[in-house]
Amino acid sequence: MAQGYPEQGVRIIVGFPPGVAPDVTARLLADKLSETWGRTVVVENVTGAGSNIATDRVAKAAPDGYTLLMGGNSALVMSPSLYDKLPYDPLADFTPISQVFVAANLLVLHPTVPAKTLPELVALAHAEPGKLTYGHAGVGTSQHLAAELFKSMAHIDIQPVAYRGTTAMMPDLLAGRLSLSFANILNALPLAREAKLRAFAVTSRMRSGAAPDIPTMAESGYPGFEAVPWFGLLAPAGTQQPIIDKIHHDTVRALALPDVRKRLGELGLDTIGSSPAELSAVMRAEIPHWATVIKGAGIKASE
Repeated sequence: MAQGYPEQGVRIIVGFPPGVAPDVTARLLADKLSETWGRTVVVENVTGAGSNIATDRVAKAAPDGYTLLMGGNSALVMSPSLYDKLPYDPLADFTPISQVFVAANLLVLHPTVPAKTLPELVALAHAEPGKLTYGHAGVGTSQHLAAELFKSMAHIDIQPVAYRGTTAMMPDLLAGRLSLSFANILNALPLAREAKLRAFAVTSRMRSGAAPDIPTMAESGYPGFEAVPWFGLLAPAGTQQPIIDKIHHDTVRALALPDVRKRLGELGLDTIGSSPAELSAVMRAEIPHWATVIKGAGIKASE
């Protein structure tokens, strides 16, 4: 019954291994919700298929509020265009609760690339089509799609090089074997501050709390540019509205706590805490937007 919710322990499913941003955030949230509710709230890591396995598990879970998803835009927004067949429907199979955080990517160059500004980089790419390379964390990741969005908006030809995650890519970027990357701000910012990389812009709609001095791509001449990893809390479709309202209320309250905001800030994350309607609107707007970019670039998950 919605009235006495929760009457038992709650699970938050995360499609990534322990220690990464969605996992750390889910555990922070689980601790706070557990304190508020007087029930155990556990995080379960279900990895594989770019978090599609975890997403599907929650899509097929009982809609009783006891199985929740810390879901990312990779599975909820990009996957419908990357995979020919998905076992779940991001819009039909879930009830959004709140967008939890957004993480910016940072456009960084190796210092040997002869471009001191973003316009100079674009001019260089125009002068030498196909010569510049960019590294990314995997096919269909926000880093990959940020670069493809940049390519289509700037009408340039730069070559993708895929890696298994940012940590695998960074040594090649630092050694100058790659020209540039739209890299995770947490990994890239310290290297830019040490002048080992040159930073131009962040890919978020707003400037990042981690680097308020660095402009956005939108401010830098690419209006509407946004390509970020974000995560939100969702429940299976059909979950009763009073349960959604309670989880939403207590989640937003937890995300407003200074210790939670501080910890997320240390991870380079910008806390959101939106309404269910706002998260739903984000998904509805982004699915067709990224479908255009992904199909235009001919990207498939099997690459």
